[in-house]
Amino acid sequence: MPGTDTGSVSIPLELERLRRSVDVGFATTRGDLALLLQRADQTDKTLSEHEDRLDTLERARWPLPSLAAITSCTALAVTLWQAGGR
Repeated sequence: MPGTDTGSVSIPLELERLRRSVDVGFATTRGDLALLLQRADQTDKTLSEHEDRLDTLERARWPLPSLAAITSCTALAVTLWQAGGR
């Protein structure tokens, strides 16, 4: 029966080792998840900043096509006026 005693002692010991191993695995997983969430937050912040910068650039750029259209219409009007006056 000495083999039975050794087996009964090693089972709780192995269960405790398994429990520790699972706890360490969960802690590692939680740490990895926290890191991923932090990186996702940083990426969201960077993306938001880039969208703000792009919006600012687009707002500053809008008059250029309008000015080009006004200039071309003015040039056409001047050309027609000069052609009609001769």
